[in-house]
Amino acid sequence: MYRRNVSHLLLLLLCWPIGSCNQAGVKSEDQMPPAEVRLPNIIYILVDDMGYGDLSCFGQQTLKTPNIDHLAAEGMRFTRHYAGSTVCGPSRASLLTGKHTGHTSVRGNQPSGQLLQVAEVTIPEVLKRAGYVTGMAGKWGVGHPPPPDDPLMNGFDQAFGYINMWHAHNFYPEFLYRNGQRQPIPGNVTDRTYPYEKYHPNGMPEGTGVAKERAQHTHPLFEQDALRFIETNRDTTFFLYLALNIPHANNEAGYFLGNGMEVPSYEPYAEKDWPDPEKGFAAMIDLIDGTVGRISSRVKELGLDEDTLIIFTSDNGPHQEGGHKADFFDSNGPLRGTKRDLYEGGIRMPTIARWPGRIEADSQTDHISAFWDVLPTFCELTGVAVPPQTDGISFLPTLLGQHAEQQQ
Repeated sequence: MYRRNVSHLLLLLLCWPIGSCNQAGVKSEDQMPPAEVRLPNIIYILVDDMGYGDLSCFGQQTLKTPNIDHLAAEGMRFTRHYAGSTVCGPSRASLLTGKHTGHTSVRGNQPSGQLLQVAEVTIPEVLKRAGYVTGMAGKWGVGHPPPPDDPLMNGFDQAFGYINMWHAHNFYPEFLYRNGQRQPIPGNVTDRTYPYEKYHPNGMPEGTGVAKERAQHTHPLFEQDALRFIETNRDTTFFLYLALNIPHANNEAGYFLGNGMEVPSYEPYAEKDWPDPEKGFAAMIDLIDGTVGRISSRVKELGLDEDTLIIFTSDNGPHQEGGHKADFFDSNGPLRGTKRDLYEGGIRMPTIARWPGRIEADSQTDHISAFWDVLPTFCELTGVAVPPQTDGISFLPTLLGQHAEQQQ
């Protein structure tokens, strides 16, 4: 298996003249790097409703996240990285399109029907121009079945998971979508006796609900799909978007049962003298940490470690739903506000970037950046021109320790 010539790429990035940049600080099309230059794999892990204070490497005192802490120890912690919005739909749209919330076509979670537009260029579409194989697993959250709102219509070569955000509330759904087609999840059965219309007066979104028979939680399915994607594409250059739907609550289960923190087990916190929703939340953080550890290990086992950029973050601040209270574990840390609040606690995200040999280990930056900066960062990294109407500024110089060259 070949070793990507990343040092060659970085030499090019260092030597390209500053005058060749456009407003977003990214090289124009006629100055793209030569085709023979190998680019890094990119794994972008987005979790759902995690607060700034939920990770021990960001100050959490009760919950333990050793694998994510290790990722931070080998990479860079961003202390002032901001989500695209205070809730998931517009935040994800901002990330994918490189636009701030005022310019994205998805402005909120309600009313339904806000979708990405055909003319909007997404991160996977940009990376495909650079030759990447693109895949996602988990929560899309910016579309509604049926296609064309599927991820495959927005730049992904393959996709597995939920399409609409309300379906993603249900951790034991009867089906998911694989490449635009329903895939049944055997053994999961939704209880249709609850008065869902009380909370969904315009009709029940597809797949939403509370399971009465629970055979398969979705989190392990997304992890397995992500690991398969990495292994299958080990000899290509790939982009993996792993959009996990925890520690979000099943809001519907919270309404009717008082506990929406659905997990296969409360371990390793089952014996704690905590309310069940808090045990469930804590177990979700542990599930995320385990997934990050297994993905990092697989990348190392395949010899891709120095050729892979891993970014970890959350889509907005900590929630207070499904029986969980954000202050139980001090999820927003020193920050004011939670999910839905336009305060620091609602939008400042615990963010980590790791790329051995390129990003300084155990480093930290207070550079101000946001979700709409991710797309232009990947453009600069891969030498692809920034799409028109992009609002972001590349933070690649910050990643590479070239702080004097970082535009603000």
